[in-house]
Amino acid sequence: MVAPSSSMVNVFPLGNYKFGVKEPNIEKDTSVADRLARMKVNYMKEGMRTSVEAILLVQEHNHPHILLLQIGNTFCKLPGGRLKPGENEIEGLKRKLSSKLSANLPGVQPNWKIGECVACWWRPNFEAVLYPYCPPHITKPKECKKIFIIHLPEQDYFAVPRNLKLLAVPLFELYDNVQRYGPVISRIPQQLSRFQFNMIPSMKPDD
Repeated sequence: MVAPSSSMVNVFPLGNYKFGVKEPNIEKDTSVADRLARMKVNYMKEGMRTSVEAILLVQEHNHPHILLLQIGNTFCKLPGGRLKPGENEIEGLKRKLSSKLSANLPGVQPNWKIGECVACWWRPNFEAVLYPYCPPHITKPKECKKIFIIHLPEQDYFAVPRNLKLLAVPLFELYDNVQRYGPVISRIPQQLSRFQFNMIPSMKPDD
């Protein structure tokens, strides 16, 4: 097997991974308005919000798919979340991934391999709109969101909170589909275009 370089990503079949459930992950906000209001309160206490999210790749039919968490019947998001004040980005993303997708078994430490940052989005004001740049007239942005690629192992087990679904969505479905997935997720195919995908075939039963 070829070891991934900075521009190569090994992508394993979806069937290599096992999925289970765990206790619900209670959402703090019931609407976008609630989330923005909470963000404003936290900004007054802690300053700019820094969040990190992860791109987890698998393959089906020799085409890359991204694992997305679905809330309810419509809203999808990348695994991740807000960092604690002063928290390291990499360690914070590992913490968030473990919280969202690990089984949390005693004595078992997940080994998330964080790759490079592929995108950085900015929220200039307490509004839903994000930009892939910070407008020059904005001196105090309200959020910086960084998206990292994750190098998954050949096999793994994901435990998904009962109130969420984990979907494997093909890149062609995401591409330019702003109405369904929003600007951040729908731009991922372009952001990944500089990577070389090494599609690893399914393991044979006797492997």
